[in-house]
Amino acid sequence: METTLTEELPLESRRLTAVRSLLDLHFGPTPELAATAELAQGVFSVLRAGVHILDESWLRIAAQAGLEIAECASDMSICTRVVQKRDLIIIPDLRAHPELRLMPYVTDGPKLRFYAGVPLELEPGLIVGTFCLLHDEVKTLTDESVETLQRFAVVAEALLRLQRANCMLKISEDNLSEAAMRDPLTRFYNRLALEKIVDANLHAKNGESELLGVLYLDMDGFKAINDTYGHRAGDVTLHEIADRIRQIVRGSDMVVRMGGDEFAIFMPDLGSRDRLKRVAERLLAQFQEPITLDGKAVYAGASIGGIVAEKGDVDRNTLLTAVDAAMYEAKARGRNCFVERTL
Repeated sequence: METTLTEELPLESRRLTAVRSLLDLHFGPTPELAATAELAQGVFSVLRAGVHILDESWLRIAAQAGLEIAECASDMSICTRVVQKRDLIIIPDLRAHPELRLMPYVTDGPKLRFYAGVPLELEPGLIVGTFCLLHDEVKTLTDESVETLQRFAVVAEALLRLQRANCMLKISEDNLSEAAMRDPLTRFYNRLALEKIVDANLHAKNGESELLGVLYLDMDGFKAINDTYGHRAGDVTLHEIADRIRQIVRGSDMVVRMGGDEFAIFMPDLGSRDRLKRVAERLLAQFQEPITLDGKAVYAGASIGGIVAEKGDVDRNTLLTAVDAAMYEAKARGRNCFVERTL
């Protein structure tokens, strides 16, 4: 029988992986989990009911009703014992417990007396936390009450799985949306990203610079490469050029393949007017370096237009119109050059 990599991991490593699948997905209270805790508090007439998630060192609160307590170190929590034992724990009187009677939440603060906790499985065999009850008086549970508590745990487990599935689905949807806005050849944004990505970031006040810049470049020799060597060679050329552009731009810059051999580079945090020219000059130098196709050196070259503007002064369409005109002026000057225009 084949053993998967997950099955080969130690149980605690697998458990923590399951826990992180919740915590790393911005895990937090949901109305359904909160309602479950509220219902349990009323059914059992206790001071508090809660859904807890236990990572390697900390107790995380997924939902709680009644007395609100803060998250704490795992070695302070009774729930840690439930996870380690992997079974129900009921302590009618915490003051009578040989170890827990000295805990601060027993001697001070809420002066808790009663605890009952049921392990929660996110996946078969993987305990991620507990569904627990706390009370400030001595209390016992009948067999029927224990069964009811275990049913609450089953509901909480289902809600946790549903929450994780919904988070994963949201991430998948976001990934699909992101993929739809990416050019598969260059991995730069495509025109679909102009409205959804570029417009949202172009004028955002999330940087120190009040200036934004746009470069528009068109490859001068791309058609000749396609005609001479074929479309596959053209794809190789675009892939190589994309890598060269990627080495020059910042992470905050947004590169859009506008179509064919044309690219727009939006710089929402330009920093200084000089940077636009420096980036354009570095791009020109990269485009003048040969590209090897089937052992032969070919040259693409580029004409580049540039615009600098104050944030908030102009919209994206105005910028593109102006920078496109600057690019055509560069072509008119003999190509392989940079022209910067003002609005």
